[in-house]
Formats: sequence, structure tokens, C-alpha cells
Amino acid sequence: MLLAAPVLAGELVINTDTTDPAPKKAFEELISDFEAANPGIKVKWNNFDHEGYKSSIRNFLTADAPDLANWYAGNRMAPFVKAGLFEDVSDVWKENGLDDTLKSAAASMTIDGKKWGVPYTYYQWGIYYRKDIFEKQGIAVPKTWDELKAACAKLKAAGIAPFAIGTKPLWPTGGWFDYMDLRVNGYEFHMDLTAGKVPYTDPKVKAVFAKWAELVKPGYFVKNHAALEWQDAVPLFVQGKAAMYLMGNFAVDVMKNGGLKPEQIGFMQFPEITPGLPMAEDAPTDTIHIPSGAKNKEDAKKFLAFLAKPETQTKMNATLGQLPVNNKSEKPNDPFLEQGFTMLSNAYALAQFYDRDASAEMAKAGMEGFQQFMVKPDNVDKILDKLEKTRARLAK
Repeated sequence: MLLAAPVLAGELVINTDTTDPAPKKAFEELISDFEAANPGIKVKWNNFDHEGYKSSIRNFLTADAPDLANWYAGNRMAPFVKAGLFEDVSDVWKENGLDDTLKSAAASMTIDGKKWGVPYTYYQWGIYYRKDIFEKQGIAVPKTWDELKAACAKLKAAGIAPFAIGTKPLWPTGGWFDYMDLRVNGYEFHMDLTAGKVPYTDPKVKAVFAKWAELVKPGYFVKNHAALEWQDAVPLFVQGKAAMYLMGNFAVDVMKNGGLKPEQIGFMQFPEITPGLPMAEDAPTDTIHIPSGAKNKEDAKKFLAFLAKPETQTKMNATLGQLPVNNKSEKPNDPFLEQGFTMLSNAYALAQFYDRDASAEMAKAGMEGFQQFMVKPDNVDKILDKLEKTRARLAK
């Protein structure tokens, strides 16, 4: 076997699930640029569709590991780390100063004090609001929970729903729960909860729903949201029937296509709830890892270092229409992405979104519970008891 090893030198095998047009183009360019910078290395790229990749990743990591594979940060990478299927790449971080340049994503790439991959793209979540409506109603951009509630009260009095939302697909409720928990209890608690280590009946979880009820009970969300897809709520925002929308940056195109001018749309960070708590954000982050069974780890580490460079991430994200994680990358010239870049570059830490951070079964139960809460907030204790039964069963 030792005699065969040199044949592998200089070939780098990478598996990804980047078949959509923009990610596919971004990876074509990345691989071509890497090969140009490293003429002795030839990249072999296997590109799978999303669903096929999700079901085959554990198999190929175990049986026939590539040298690199893409995945996600935070609790989504934890099972592979715990199973010993991802390589510790703390040395790549240390040698390339990544604790500084990839600072906002450092916490979500760390397990047991070690780094397990390199993040290359993310996008922001936050509150999009109608600048023209805020101006007309004399509302300043809220920075605190009390200011947000005061803005909601003023909008409702003017006959405008404070928040658009469509909870039929369930996942928009996950964004709300994430931000409420991140702002009430903080990043570490939120990660423990979504990892299944904290009961849903914990007083700290109940405190999240008590705060959320301060928006739900006065009717600060659009009516009949449980019958609406997330896109169905956008026209209410466009028509000025609702003034704010907590959503990912992908919604901006839908808002503009609906007829809003860019200057009518503002973006704000989700306001502070617990004073002084470090501000973590929801920013689903895509990552690349070295499987522990990789045959060419030396060149794989060169690839990760190349991927982490500010200019590599600037170019990739211009193609992806998302944000570079490297805070030394060029700021995007899109005003919303530029605001997102500044916010995320300075974030304390990044959550990955409830349905990525929690296990699939818990996420489904959780988001069903959140939707029920938004329809019938008085049933909160029953809802949390039910979620706790699911968590306890899965913990076994």
C-alpha cells in the first residue's frame, strides 16, 4: 500500500452539493483559481444534488472519504465531529490568522476548543422595514425591546399591522424563536437548547415566550398568518398594510419585484432585549471540511487556506449574491448586503437557524409549536410540555 501513496499526491477530491446555478459557478471559479495558484495540484470535483448529498454524506465520509466536503456550521456539523468523521483544522486557523478574519463564525466552527472547517459564505437575517411608513408615522429605528413595542403600538393605532409573516410553511416561526432566545438568553444557551441539552419547560425558555407574547397578544402580526406562505405576506408589506418583516436577505428581491423601490426598504438589527447581552445573529453559514479519512490532507489544508482568503471570498460571494465571512473581504455594493456584512462581521456569534441547529424531528415539532403559540398564545404551557416530551424522547 505504501508504494501506491505517491500516486495520490497532487490529486484533491472534493464532494459538494452545489448544483444550483450560482453555487455551481462559484465552485467552478474557486477550483479553477485554486489550480492556477497551485499548478502541482489537480482537483477532482464530485457535485451532488442537495437531497442525494444529505442522504449519502455519512456513507462517503465513513467508507470512501474525499479530501474535502461542504457542509454547515454549528450543531449541523456536530454529529460528524462527535463521530470522528471531520478532521481538526485548528492549525489552518492559527497559521492563517483566521480567528481574527473569520471572527464572527469562530464560535460556530468550534467544538471542544478545536476548529473543524472553514466557513466561506453566509447571509443575514434581520428586520426589513418600510422607511417611508416609519417616516410618516414619526418612528425612529428601534434599538431596544421597549422601543420596538412602542413602534408596534403606534403602527397598530394607525391601522397598520406592525409585522408581516406567513407561518404556513412553519420555518418563519423558527427565525422569530431564534431571535427571541438569542436576545433573552444569549448564544450559548440557545446552542444548548437546540442541541437538546435544555428542557423546553426550563424557566429561561418560558421567559422567551413571555416576551414573545408581548407582540403576539396585542395583535402585532398580520391576521391569518397560519394560512399564508412567506411570499404571500410580502404583498402586505409592499402595499403598506404591514410595516416590518423579520426575514433573510433573500426576501429583498421578492419585495423589489413586488414593486417597492430600494429606498423604501430599510434594514435593522433585531433589537436588544436583555441589556448588555452580546448580540448574536442568525446567519446560515456554508462550510468546507476535511474528512478524517481524507487521503491528501496536506493539499486539502492548502485549499482551506485559499478558501479563507479575503479575495477568494469576495469573488465567490459576488457570484453567490451572499456575504463573505472574511471581515477583510471587500464590502458588497448592494446596500442591504453591505449592512448585513457590517452587522455580521461584528456579531458576537452566529446561530445557523432553528431547523439547522436542532435535529430534524425536534425542529419540525418545535416549529409546529411556535406556530400554535402565535395563533393561541395562552396555550403556551401545553405547547412547551409537548415539546419537552419530544426532546426527552429524542435525548434517549
